[in-house]
Amino acid sequence: MEPLTARHAFSQFLAKFPPVDMPVTLGDDTHHIFITENEPLTEDMIRQFILPVEPAGTELDEFTEFAPCFAIANTDNFFALVWWKAELLTYHYMLATFTDKGQLIDRQVIAHTVATEERVDRRVATINEEWEIFIAEGSTADGLTGFDPGTSRTFIFEIMANGEIAV
Repeated sequence: MEPLTARHAFSQFLAKFPPVDMPVTLGDDTHHIFITENEPLTEDMIRQFILPVEPAGTELDEFTEFAPCFAIANTDNFFALVWWKAELLTYHYMLATFTDKGQLIDRQVIAHTVATEERVDRRVATINEEWEIFIAEGSTADGLTGFDPGTSRTFIFEIMANGEIAV
């Protein structure tokens, strides 16, 4: 990858994430809307603001793509951003909260599709007006049929008033 050539202000990064009123549901194909309607992130923005949020050792390669999705509207003390990350056979929706200076508060993968030779794991998320994130996840052996009831589960995350994501 080429070296970081420009430092972007956090406000420029935020401008890539249009504020959206809740509720919003994130599933397998939702990213198509964001890819077509939102301006892409620059490589510099990805390196400056997204890679530090990713797990240690994450590197960009020719199979990795990021797309800005949205900012949760009406957060007063922090910014809550959602982006889509695509890797080979793995797709994640990341929710990250930041201070007004661009410092990370918290992060969580809230929806995903992960394909392996044995199965496809899916997680679908709905964020409501109270910043509760309702999640349903499960697996299927062939990736086409419904979830196997034995692998299905639901749970809730919540974005707190300070920007932390309670699991």
